[in-house]
Parts: sequence; structure tokens; C-alpha cells
Amino acid sequence: MPPRSAPPRAWQRMLSGRRLDLLDPSPLDVEIVDIAHGLARVARWNGQTHGDHAFSVAQHCVLVEDLALRLEPTLAPKYRLTVLLHDAPEYVIGDMISPFKAVVGGGYKAVESRLEAAIHLRFGLPATVPAEIRQLTKRADHVSAYFEAVELAGFARDEAVKLFGRPRGFPERLDLVPWSTAEAQARFLERFHSLDRAAHPTVA
Repeated sequence: MPPRSAPPRAWQRMLSGRRLDLLDPSPLDVEIVDIAHGLARVARWNGQTHGDHAFSVAQHCVLVEDLALRLEPTLAPKYRLTVLLHDAPEYVIGDMISPFKAVVGGGYKAVESRLEAAIHLRFGLPATVPAEIRQLTKRADHVSAYFEAVELAGFARDEAVKLFGRPRGFPERLDLVPWSTAEAQARFLERFHSLDRAAHPTVA
């Protein structure tokens, strides 16, 4: 009998030295430096945006966290951190546009959910996000998508409203300018550490 073929590799080695299993991710193999590095190099809108740099998922995450705080000014730091990390799994699986996610189906979502749970546990957050925080994140994400679409991705306003809804209580424009990879990585890390300190203060 011919030898059995080895199962396909399901892990990725990170620059931190961690080896993350995509099918069974361990919180112990999740490092924020890897997340920031990866998200700063993943382009939103498949890179189809105006500007000298791609609009990265790292910048998008910082923007969504800011928008969530505008929508809910009393949002606790641990939930602001949850919002910041809402797309963190994309540091290993990339940013798949919504139409393609619909084609791929449940397999992508299952991998994404396992990665999200591992990331949350690594940083002292609930593995399962409360429904109201998930809904707030979705609202902020749609606001972000609207402004990204019309300011960077070439959408007409009517088209963006149809897809993402019309943001209420926000200015006409956010004047988005894509950050460089280095700036996106640094600013994502800065926001993470600020929120992490607030969410998990050291006990004296």
C-alpha cells in the first residue's frame, strides 16, 4: 500500500517565534506584536483604495474603536479593547471581503470564531462577546465602512448608504488618510496598551 500522505499543515509560524495552530489555536500562542504586525499589513477593500498607502485593518480597528466610543461614551475599557480587537483574527486569515465570505460559507466563520476566542482569552476578555457589545461593534463597523467606502474606495454616497446605512450624528466626512504600515502598527499597539492598562489595572 502507498504511504498515507501527511495531513496538510494547519499552523503558521509568527515573527515572535510562536507557532499558531489555525484549527485549534491556543491563547498561549497569541502575541499582540504579531497581531499588530499582521493587521498593519492587511489591506481593507482588497487594496482598492485611494492614497499612497493601503488602508490597513490595523487603522480600521483603531477607527472602529474610536467610533464605538462616540456611539457609547461610557463604554468600559475592557469593551473598548474588545472592539479594538474585533478584526484581530485577520492577522492570520486576512481580510476577506463580505461577498467572498458569503461564497466560502461556514468554514471561514468557524476558523475566525476559534481564533477570536483564543485572542480574547489571551488578553483577559470574555471568549464570547456579550450581544450588546457585538451589536455596538457592528454599528461602529458599519459607520467606518460607510466613510471608508465614500472617502477611499470610490463608492457613491447613495451606494454606500444602501450597503452600510447612513451614519447619524457624525460629520459629513472623517477625512480619512491611510497610514503607512509602520504608523498603523505603532498606533494600533499604542491604543492596545493604553486600553489594556485601563482594563486590567495593576493591583497595588
